[in-house]
Amino acid sequence: MKKVLIISPYFPPSNAADMQRVRMSLSYFQEFGWEPEVVHVAQKHSDINKDPLLSLSFPDTIVKHPVNALSKTWTSKIGLGSIAIRSLLFYYRTVNNLLQTKKFDLIYFSTTQFPVCILGAVWKEKFRIPYVIDMQDPWHSNYYLNKPKHERPPKYWFSYRLNKILEPIAMKKVGGLISVSDAYINTLRQRYNELRYIPTSTITFGAFPSDSEIVKNHLTDLKPAFKSENNELPLVYIGRGGKDMHQALNLLFSAFKRGLSEDPDLFKRFKFFFIGTSYAPKGQGKKSIAPLAAHYGLETFVVEQTDRIPFYQGLASLEHARGLVVPGSDDPAYTASKLYPYITANKPLLGLFHKESSAVKIMKECNAGEMITLDTSEELVYSKVKLFLQSVVRDIRPDTDWKAFEPYTAREMTKRQCDLFNDVLEQFLSPTKT
Repeated sequence: MKKVLIISPYFPPSNAADMQRVRMSLSYFQEFGWEPEVVHVAQKHSDINKDPLLSLSFPDTIVKHPVNALSKTWTSKIGLGSIAIRSLLFYYRTVNNLLQTKKFDLIYFSTTQFPVCILGAVWKEKFRIPYVIDMQDPWHSNYYLNKPKHERPPKYWFSYRLNKILEPIAMKKVGGLISVSDAYINTLRQRYNELRYIPTSTITFGAFPSDSEIVKNHLTDLKPAFKSENNELPLVYIGRGGKDMHQALNLLFSAFKRGLSEDPDLFKRFKFFFIGTSYAPKGQGKKSIAPLAAHYGLETFVVEQTDRIPFYQGLASLEHARGLVVPGSDDPAYTASKLYPYITANKPLLGLFHKESSAVKIMKECNAGEMITLDTSEELVYSKVKLFLQSVVRDIRPDTDWKAFEPYTAREMTKRQCDLFNDVLEQFLSPTKT
């Protein structure tokens, strides 16, 4: 049994999107020959929404090593609130001690808190151990460089420059890459010649059956995060918002506005609920969807709640919805990491994605619902939205091909991670000149 040391600053019960791959893989690593231990930041230093039920979703025998971090109360005064920056020194000390006292075959960074990844190069040099980085998002990205200032994330000027410095440190020594998108790996290979010769694999997040079981066992305690009134039929999306989703939402809202005029008896029955759209602390999120709805005069039909909700309350909310909507980014590399719970909820489902997004391929292969790509004509968009709403009224569920869905389960995704670990370790132990 080989041993992998996993670096994941956020960890259950913290409900952070970037720890979900690790959480869902922990049940399967040993099946594929790898014994995991996890190094995470102590919960008292995490300001992410907590969900205690998340801790029920993986074996309680998993060895975990909490590390300290500087207090955000103090570091935020100088603009450094990132958990990666606050915990960097503590990660260095803790993992140094672990590598001196225990044998590990590989280090696996699975996080979007990318600054901690630079430590991989240090540990590889000091302890002769290879490392893998999981690119769930781009690290150093030019996506917002030409965007107006009001569309950029907070402190973009600082993070852009910091990422430009740190990314090469980690990438020039990395032994393997996992990514949710081919595009991320291709961009990095163009940027760093060294990456052309290392193992890589594109692996999306997986569907995790244990989550459905946990929701089923606690459904009476998990109240939906929305409240519909007057016989409204709730259409629900749970996940982040943002300017990059406006192209998809423009298609949706434009079609819905037309429907209110042309077929009011159908369209007036619905209300959209967009929940957990901001990563900002509770009460500080800025709405990115409600203003667009107001532009179309849809204020009474669209509700946006920026505060994030506990993970399993989110899944329960999907169960309580009449229909599900997933707007995607205008970035072709976008992968809807939360698409699988929408599919497994087995409700009428409408997705709006860039035609190059992996979400399009998944929905087509699995016949999981109605889908609109961002280049779809206005007339066809209206037709598809109307068809979707009619299916919600009649409660017509997708005829999902569950056999086609099997390759997208967490077990299969974990196997693919372990396959890459084996390739990285083999190349590290038996290097050949390229």
